Amino acid sequence: MNIHKEGRALLFWMLVILVGINVILHMTLTGQETLLNVVLLASVVIYLLVLQFFRNPRVPLPQNDQYVYAPADGKVVVIEEAMEEEYLHEKRKQISIFMSPINVHVNRSPATGKVEYFKYHPGKYLVAWHPKSSFENERTTMVIQQPNGIKLLVRQIAGAVARRIKYYVKEGDPVIQGGEFGFIKFGSRVDVFVPLDAEVLVSVDQKTKGGVTQIAKLKA
Repeated sequence: MNIHKEGRALLFWMLVILVGINVILHMTLTGQETLLNVVLLASVVIYLLVLQFFRNPRVPLPQNDQYVYAPADGKVVVIEEAMEEEYLHEKRKQISIFMSPINVHVNRSPATGKVEYFKYHPGKYLVAWHPKSSFENERTTMVIQQPNGIKLLVRQIAGAVARRIKYYVKEGDPVIQGGEFGFIKFGSRVDVFVPLDAEVLVSVDQKTKGGVTQIAKLKA
């Protein structure tokens, strides 16, 4: 299993601390095997849970400009027409994907192109499905201009558990469809705003896989 760079230091020090706790307890609580075994089991379970948060499976790059690919693993929670007020200033179809703590947390570009706009917004930590989370929570906004001129807006939104958004792009950078552009720790939401004439290919409650699931088809 590949481990994402965002989790390597945390997992290393967590392993050191858990091993240290168990060694100290074994040295000081001799004869209390049941308690020691419970602590050891709990340490292993906790470590494995955190480990799976940072898994980073390899995903083949799709490279198909006619389709918009899911930017994250998770579940589709919103499909609706919405006014995009921050940059595009026009009505779009919004597709929102909720990432639970058990999902892969890597965020992937839904299309190939150039980052025309990027901004980080500090904010609150409302639950990711809260209606106000899109404009009140900590978030980033990225606009990708494809070679054919079509623009897609992608928004990372932190949730009640996720307290840290990471991003690896800036304005002017090229992005590749399916390529990694960010990471959100421990659960969150990603919104994609596609043109109104795009055909939505997913439904609410459908599971998605980042860089694999086609969520919309663009009009040629």
